[in-house]
Amino acid sequence: MSRGGWANDQESESNALLAALGNKYSAEILCAAGTPKSAQTLSEDIEIPIATCYRRIEELVDAGLLECEGRRLSEEGRRTNIYRRTLDELEIDFNGERPQFSRKPRTEAKNRLEEQRGTQ
Repeated sequence: MSRGGWANDQESESNALLAALGNKYSAEILCAAGTPKSAQTLSEDIEIPIATCYRRIEELVDAGLLECEGRRLSEEGRRTNIYRRTLDELEIDFNGERPQFSRKPRTEAKNRLEEQRGTQ
């Protein structure tokens, strides 16, 4: 890939991150998704309409900030996607020509610890 293509990919990723974070409820969803949760649970926890929650989830997944961790049966017996955030910290530096991002990804060990706390 040419250098210009790489720069365009990086700029596109930056734009997707900033757009996803700039939407109402995105930060709340990321905070609530420290443990695996369905869209319905996130919607209820944050008290937002389910349609809005699904839109924000899609944007956050596309930006790489949230991931579908699998599927579980809901209380109604339907298969539902379970989401968890992919990072614990995101730092944005605006001092250069373009924003620079520094991420602290979630570790598998931290995921397991939080799951154990949730089952106690």
